[in-house]
Formats: sequence, structure tokens, C-alpha cells
Amino acid sequence: MNLSSLSASSASSHPLAPYGWDEGWEAEFAPYAGQGLLPGRVVRVDRGQCDVVTPGGTVRADTEFVVPRDPMKVVCTGDWVAVDPEGSDPLYVRTLLPRRTAFVRSTSSKRSEGQVLATNIDHVVICVSLAAELDLGRIERFLALAMSCSSGEALLHESALSWESGAQPVVVLTKADLVPDAVTLAHLVQDVETSAPGVSVLPVSATLGEGLDVLAAVVSGGTSVLLGQSGAGKSTLANVLLGEDVMDVQATRDVDGKGRHTTTTRNLLALPGGGVLIDTPGLRGVGLWDAGTGVGQVFSEIEELAAECRFHDCGHAAEPGCAVLAAVESGTLPERRLDSYRKLLRENQRIVAKTDARLRAEIRKEWKRRGAEGRAAMEVKRGRWA
Repeated sequence: MNLSSLSASSASSHPLAPYGWDEGWEAEFAPYAGQGLLPGRVVRVDRGQCDVVTPGGTVRADTEFVVPRDPMKVVCTGDWVAVDPEGSDPLYVRTLLPRRTAFVRSTSSKRSEGQVLATNIDHVVICVSLAAELDLGRIERFLALAMSCSSGEALLHESALSWESGAQPVVVLTKADLVPDAVTLAHLVQDVETSAPGVSVLPVSATLGEGLDVLAAVVSGGTSVLLGQSGAGKSTLANVLLGEDVMDVQATRDVDGKGRHTTTTRNLLALPGGGVLIDTPGLRGVGLWDAGTGVGQVFSEIEELAAECRFHDCGHAAEPGCAVLAAVESGTLPERRLDSYRKLLRENQRIVAKTDARLRAEIRKEWKRRGAEGRAAMEVKRGRWA
């Protein structure tokens, strides 16, 4: 047996293996093992402290030594950390291991800060309730963020990673039992598939147990995070996958079908069939954060059409020879898709520009160029130039 085989065997038999410990994490942690620290994974963060599962069990540790000014680097559920050994009083998280992936959204703060919702994830499970009318635009927004999950420097700059190498997204249509007509359900699934090219779309019913075997197979490998609005059925799904009522569940309001916040913290739980699940509170707002790559992948058909436009910098507004507008006119591209694409691109550009001085300057330069072209066109139209 060679050295790599021994390392793999050691990682698979490690007490933290059910929580995702592997050869890579073992190698990352090696320098801290020599300092007598213990490896652990953060299962919950609450008011400057966090619950960390270690080889000896779950401990409560203080995060005083890992409180950076950058909100993108604060301790988050899913992080792998080095903590003080058992017997220390109090226990502290001493450092965070480098993140492989992270799901980040922008906050409502005027400072345009990013908020990390979960880290070191392999699957982003976007839960959408069929108890309400489908909001395809919101699904596209979630997917743009999911497909932008990346690591290291890419969290702060435009990522060149494809979503196959980051977190794999899947859309779960919950409460499918509320759509008893199979034809109608098939049409709803098709609508979502059109808005989520290349992404698996799974209709499930926790009440009837339909589709859960497929979802369980998806989340059985690696770490999965459940995302969605309140009332989407995330906690119900978590309980079914866990095989016990771990998460509190409340009924949606009859008057408007909206849910109540039952999950108030992000919790990481090991699944009995393998894999790890992170349940999150319902998200009212999902602001983009450096999701240019994700937007391009969600709207891949528009990006492909854009390559055929007459002008390389075509804005797909009224330019001659625009392949995108031609597709809309022919009916092969829904106008709703183009509107959603434009909206997400503009929003993402605003967010990135607030944190990138160079990009702000380029945007201002582009505005001036277009303004000059517009004024020149008007002069020609008025017959002032030959």
C-alpha cells in the first residue's frame, strides 16, 4: 500500500469522515496538528460563539481570534477550523482552513457587503414551493448565485470556474402533491427546466414521499445547502432526509400561502445515508454578489446568440444585426428571459462597480462614449452633417 492509499484510508476512518473530512482537509490541517490543535467543522454560529464537531464530539468555542474586518471571512456554518484541545477553558477557534466553495449574497447594507450563507458546499438545493405561483425570475436569481459558488480569490473577483467545479445546483419543486394533475406538473417542471438549462429539476412531496429517493441520492455525497423562501418546505425536507423531526416546522399562512421563519440559524447536520445537510432560514431577498459567471451560465442560450450579433459590444436593445433580438422576434427566445438577463446583469454590474474602482471608471467611460454616439446620431438625423 502506497503513501496516498494510507492517507486515504486514514481520512475515511477519521471520526469526522461523516462530516466531510477527507485527504485534502487532512493535508490542510497538518500544520495545526503539530501545534496540538483539533480539527473541527462548524455546525452552527451564534453570537460570537459556534458549535464545532470535533473527533471527541461537539464543543462550544469562542470566535474571538477569528473576527476579521472583512465580512466575507467571518466564521460560517460549514467552515473547517482548528480549535483548542479538550480541557481548555475557554475553548477558542484559532483559525479557519481555506474554503473550497461558498454561497454568497449581497446584503441590504449601503456599504455593499457580501454575506456568506454557507461554506464548503458541493450541492445547492434551491427549494421552490408549488403552493404558490412559480417565480421564474427568482429561480434564475438563485441559480446565478449558485453557479458562482467558488473558492479563494474568486470569491472577491470574477470567477473563471465552471459550475461543474464549484457547487452543483439542483431545483426542488416542493409540495408537488398540491398539483395532482400530472400534465400540469409536467408543464411546471418544463417551465423551470427552460429557466435552468442543464440543471436537474425534481418535483417532490414530503407528504406522499414522492421524489424523495432521488433527492436523497443527490445529497448523499458531500455537503448540501437548502435555500429558498420561508414556507418553501426546507425544514420539512430536512426532517425527512434526517429521518427524524430535528427542525421545527410551521404551516404556511392560509391567507397568502407565505411561510413563517421557523429556522433562525444555519445548522449543519450529518445525514444517516451519508452526506451533510445545511438548513438555512428563509431568504426574503437574494441580492447578487459578483455573479457575472453565474448569470452567463444561467442564460447560456443568450450568451451563445450574442456571439452571432453584428457588433461585439451589442447591447441587445435596438442594434441592427442583433441575433438576440432576432430570436425574440422569431419566438425562439422568450422575451421574459431576455428581460431577466438584462436585469441581473445590470444589478451585478452595480454591485461589482461599488467594490472595483477600475470597473467604475470603465462604466463611466462607456456611458460617455454612448452619449457621444447618441449626440452624433442626432446631429446626422437633423441634417447638420454631410
